[in-house]
Amino acid sequence: LLQEVARTTDFWTDQWLAQRLGMAYVYSRANGHLKGIGFEEGLAVFSRYPLRQPVLRQLSPANNPFVHRLALGAQIQSPCGNLLAFSVHLGLVGKQNASEAARLQDWVDDVSKESPALVGGDFNAGENSGQIKQLQRSWLDTFRHLNPFADGATHELHWPWGRVMQRARLDYIFLRAKREQWKVLDAHHLETPGERHSDHRAVLLRLAPVRVTR
Repeated sequence: LLQEVARTTDFWTDQWLAQRLGMAYVYSRANGHLKGIGFEEGLAVFSRYPLRQPVLRQLSPANNPFVHRLALGAQIQSPCGNLLAFSVHLGLVGKQNASEAARLQDWVDDVSKESPALVGGDFNAGENSGQIKQLQRSWLDTFRHLNPFADGATHELHWPWGRVMQRARLDYIFLRAKREQWKVLDAHHLETPGERHSDHRAVLLRLAPVRVTR
């Protein structure tokens, strides 16, 4: 589940990753315009299994023509059953972020119905914010489920001389499912020393289907 996936006239990151990883993917532009200015960025969902029925929802106000905050979803057709996956990028401003999170929850619940779903990405809100606490009450915060007391920071701001100014957890993967459907095996944040892929840490989640015995 990726955000700020760049496309230029010479290089499409989504296409390059799909070819290198041998994965299916869906992509949607969020901001910029490739034909108009030669650059755009957006959301993407990648899967080693086929993807079907992509869906897209704009979460930010429609009257802002320059910055769009979206959620992109698709159905993963895995051997263990279908699983919906949503890539999310919410806004920076507190009140607008809270509104976007509420719209996201309503939309995902409506689209998913009884199907299990993963909702992950850059929520641009810390764990103590009201919107994240609301999502944690409704969906399973997979990292906190296995790491209730661990340092969860995924983003840091630094002073010009290098010292850390602020640390926060902004990136999450939530699981929306009945407990008997999927089990969380592993959830942690990845460091990539020497190969900085982003100013955010990557969030890794491993799931396994729950076997039902009769």
